[in-house]
Amino acid sequence: MMIFDGVTVTRGDREILSEIDLTLPERRIGVIGSNGAGKSTFLRLFNGLETPTAGTVRFGDTDDDLRRHVGFVFQNPDNQIVFPIVEEDLAFGLRSRRLGKAEVADRIARVLAALEIAHLKDRFTHQLSGGEKQLVALAGVLVTEPDLVVFDEPTTLLDLANRTRFARVLDALPRPAVVVTHDLDLIGAFDRVLWIDGGRIVGDGPPGAVIPAYVARATC
Repeated sequence: MMIFDGVTVTRGDREILSEIDLTLPERRIGVIGSNGAGKSTFLRLFNGLETPTAGTVRFGDTDDDLRRHVGFVFQNPDNQIVFPIVEEDLAFGLRSRRLGKAEVADRIARVLAALEIAHLKDRFTHQLSGGEKQLVALAGVLVTEPDLVVFDEPTTLLDLANRTRFARVLDALPRPAVVVTHDLDLIGAFDRVLWIDGGRIVGDGPPGAVIPAYVARATC
């Protein structure tokens, strides 16, 4: 589980996040809020892309590098797809782990099959659709076998068909996930929703309680 202990993030004289205290053991957690509320900064704290100005973020009781435990899926998959062939791109994330060729090939095959995109293995990444790229970016995270996966606005660039497909994949994902999104339907069945406003957690609970309060505030 992720633990935030008195976490504050400032940039210059501006406070982006203020005194976040959270323990997050749930399997599916959604994060909502208006643009500029601090959601993306909050998400980047999960794997060390952002460093707290004060307080600590840790995975469970360890002091390990967060990147060993947390996989990050960017809003735009072009920001994390590096190599021109899908299989090469997935193998890239495993190079530092000193795995044998057979283990690398097995991990890639298992992840592609689980995401129903085995047919993309030899495709050029620049020829993929937006939905296919999003799934390849997710595959690139999953082959490293993180303990937790975080998503930054994963459905923003997807059409309805690919959004539906992604929702199905997310539901079947065998690892815990944290999802920052404006797509309220996507997180309607999650275990917990956090509402961030002005850099603070102003709502925290089941979707059926937090989402209606957020919508009411946004539409008043």
